[in-house]
Amino acid sequence: MNQSNATVAPAVKSWVESANLPDCEFPLQNLPYGIFQAAGGAPRAGVAIGDFVLDLAALARAGLLPCEAGVFEQPRLNDFIALGPEAWSAVRARLGALLASGDATLQGDADLRSRALVAQSDATMLLPVEIPGYTDFYSSKEHATNVGMLFRDPKNALLPNWSELPIGYNGRASSVIPSGTPVRRPNGQIKPPDQERPVFGACRKLDIELEMGFIVGVPNGLAEPVACADAERHIFGMVLLNDWSARDLQAWEYVPLGPFNAKTFATTISPWIVPMAALEPFRTAQPAQSPEPLSYLRHDGPHAFDIELEAWIRPQGASRPSRISRTNFKYMYWTMAQQLVHHTSSGCNTRVGDLMGSGTISGPTPDSLGSLLEMTFNGREPITLETGEKRAFIEDGDELDLRGSCQGDGYRVGFGHCSGVVLPALDAR
Repeated sequence: MNQSNATVAPAVKSWVESANLPDCEFPLQNLPYGIFQAAGGAPRAGVAIGDFVLDLAALARAGLLPCEAGVFEQPRLNDFIALGPEAWSAVRARLGALLASGDATLQGDADLRSRALVAQSDATMLLPVEIPGYTDFYSSKEHATNVGMLFRDPKNALLPNWSELPIGYNGRASSVIPSGTPVRRPNGQIKPPDQERPVFGACRKLDIELEMGFIVGVPNGLAEPVACADAERHIFGMVLLNDWSARDLQAWEYVPLGPFNAKTFATTISPWIVPMAALEPFRTAQPAQSPEPLSYLRHDGPHAFDIELEAWIRPQGASRPSRISRTNFKYMYWTMAQQLVHHTSSGCNTRVGDLMGSGTISGPTPDSLGSLLEMTFNGREPITLETGEKRAFIEDGDELDLRGSCQGDGYRVGFGHCSGVVLPALDAR
């Protein structure tokens, strides 16, 4: 897929001055989509540019976009996404022109500019899409190996099927939440090692999973599998994703059918969807795959993306957060294209807005692990934060924040924040 256009050229600048700052996550080369609400108005579609949200409904009503205003006046982006790749490219190109230095169409219209540009500090970001279905994969070889070594014979850390297909499970779309939404510690069954039967109570091993997700933009029909060569055309864009995990619930319930309540209580995503066109300059080679995938999973050329990722934790009352992980999306063994292809290979259909999580992203070094389960060896070796506090797993009041960005030539494409504060469990009686 190649949706590149002039907006990704490094030399292009915007008349929105904050978009040109070196540390800005939302330069002209990004233009991510989200749903925002401001000053008591209705939720509507916007694009991030510098420190502002650009109101797409206001621009469309003024006749400045190649789409009807109605698609941007919805509380979710699904109607716009459903217009397809040609519409995405046309809108992106038009926005790039309107926001570029030297174009006075919007900059010179003081009244429209005042209505269309909303300070991000005055906007509340909402869930960007209605999510019909959510699937989470397990596609980092380093993560799968680390987990396998914790719970199985280290010589057989990876199960035989892991290197043959992208492993995944169908998650719970109803509990996907936007960044900033508090996360309630879950209750569930826990099997203490010294007891014959489980107990019911609050999770004691709450964890994060540092992930990314992609949003399906072009659906496939029932019994119409997606070909690997066409797969990226079906992807609208990407988000940061935290697959909150209750490790003690998971350890008891995952046999024989896999994760259930350990994963269903919350999944946080970033409010901005970075379009694939903005990520195209950061395409890079994926890790070598051995054995060679079966023919339906083969694709030529590079299909990974160089996206730097970080996980931060701020204990309640702490003056500053501590970075606990720094990794990269390019480490993923199975690509997004292969994930989508395998998911649909049985005839499974997808819908606009479907969310596909990458699975925990861990790198090859100790500081690049994507979960506390790995960092602390299942709690046996707690990590020390910059504040001096120790963590085996997440405690009540902790704020977890995931961040991600791509470094270009003089600009940075970012995803914003993917954060949540952990609240105590409800009374389990």
